[in-house]
Amino acid sequence: MDILEKCVISLEQVKKNRPLVHNITNYVTVNDCANMILAIGGSPIMADEAQEVEDMVSIASSLVINMGTLNERTVASMIKAGKKANELRKPVIFDPVGVGAGPYRNRIAERLLQEIEFTVIRGNMSEIKSLSGLAVQTKGVDSVADEAGGVEAAMGFAAKMSCIAAVTGKTDIITDGKEVCLIENGHPILTGITGTGCMTTALVGTFCGAENDYLAAASAGILSMGLAGEIAQKTLCGNEGIGTFRIRLFDTVYNLNAETMRKEGRIKSV
Repeated sequence: MDILEKCVISLEQVKKNRPLVHNITNYVTVNDCANMILAIGGSPIMADEAQEVEDMVSIASSLVINMGTLNERTVASMIKAGKKANELRKPVIFDPVGVGAGPYRNRIAERLLQEIEFTVIRGNMSEIKSLSGLAVQTKGVDSVADEAGGVEAAMGFAAKMSCIAAVTGKTDIITDGKEVCLIENGHPILTGITGTGCMTTALVGTFCGAENDYLAAASAGILSMGLAGEIAQKTLCGNEGIGTFRIRLFDTVYNLNAETMRKEGRIKSV
């Protein structure tokens, strides 16, 4: 079975199982992440209080940790929730937003990697290369890293961390250190609204909560965002811009189906 068909099956599993996704995410994008999970067919929990995160992880299908807006209170909750998810053998997805931008953020990312076993780590090229110990430049939470050598960097990182590495960019790279999937869907307008990376991670968390093939699940989540971005952009006309696009992005994810994914998905294994 090829990777596109596996992504289709993942989408069908999400629609069937409606996974409950626990998110400890940043307050800039928390509402969009919740709505994106609902749009694809999952159910979100947005809980970051340390006194309840273990209870929430216990009833959830997956856990998403996003360090976009760091503070000591939520870091403690991330670690507590992550350890509980590991204990219960539930998938944990990590979005190392802005790692490489400063020493505090770097220290927290390193601490999370040491204390939690992550199933999928999704970031842009700057973030993944930074976590890999490679010298890169960053621009806040945006990637400015050269994508040359991206496949090798992602494979090495995945092998080192025993996880799925998912690198989003012009060409998305998803790998477990052995198999590599490349996705060509997407549109530059996705970078024009806040939080598309966070929303992509939320989608990955939803797919991971619905099935056990995490390489396929991560690929399906990223494919869904890229494909939806393309379709939503094509509907714009006249003076419509990023505001209209944002609304239509949610609509397109909501209406995404197996037929569209099979017809428009541009993904391959290499």
